[in-house]
Amino acid sequence: MTNAIEFFELNTGFKIPSIGLGTCDVEPSKVEKTLTTAIKVGYRHIDCAQFYGNQPEIGNALNKLFDDGVVKREDIWITSKLWCTDHAPGDVPKALDRTLQELQLDYIDLYLIHLPVSMRKGSIGLNPENLTVPDIPHTWRAMEALFDSGKARAIGVSNFTSKKLQDLLDVARVPPAVNQVELHPGWQQLELHEFCKSRGIHLSGYSPLGSPGYHKSDILKNPIINMVAEKLGKTPAQVALKWGLQMGHSVLPKSTDDERIKENFDDFNWSIPEELITNFSEIKQA
Repeated sequence: MTNAIEFFELNTGFKIPSIGLGTCDVEPSKVEKTLTTAIKVGYRHIDCAQFYGNQPEIGNALNKLFDDGVVKREDIWITSKLWCTDHAPGDVPKALDRTLQELQLDYIDLYLIHLPVSMRKGSIGLNPENLTVPDIPHTWRAMEALFDSGKARAIGVSNFTSKKLQDLLDVARVPPAVNQVELHPGWQQLELHEFCKSRGIHLSGYSPLGSPGYHKSDILKNPIINMVAEKLGKTPAQVALKWGLQMGHSVLPKSTDDERIKENFDDFNWSIPEELITNFSEIKQA
């Protein structure tokens, strides 16, 4: 196992940076400071979404970083996502154009279907009464057209199960490059790991430090994580993230705290020994 896992190669041939900055729940007023800190620390992967409501601020921050020479566009990986109200084939390119305008970019490195769920156009939130019958094959064909155009250099999905992925693979001309799902030591999704590996689909993990509010999985307090952290002289967060990298998926920690942003990126040039990795199988799953 190479200690420094800086990139993972996708089925497109492009390399996705292994650690990305999650931007869900980052308040617009905190975006510029958060992104500036992250880029200066070394992050080269920013995970965005129309649904997060902060893409215009992310675009402004990126533009300033480009203009100031802090980072070049070609050296940074930007992911965004198609929201559930835009699944109609005619709405897919409009949604990407809107995202590109908000982010002030000519292309996106990775564009994902945010959820395998479609909702009534113009509806807000995830209220059940707004759900409509999804037609993923038709939506995917529109995504493939974005890939063909070069506006999306890779396309993929988010929150898809193995079955939903197989259903998509059965009709896809361009296979999904990525499936972004919740992944952490308390929700390891080993069967999904194996499925994606066998199909050449890269897994990317959001909430890599757990989701106490959703799955009641407070990984940072887990005794096994803390035992490994103590033995290695690392923090529980660093251990949880390193586990993800050694499992073979990219990780998307989110924070607006400067020190935690730096701490979360300090996951290169060390590894969790095999004899300690085996302990992770004992962690109770959500």
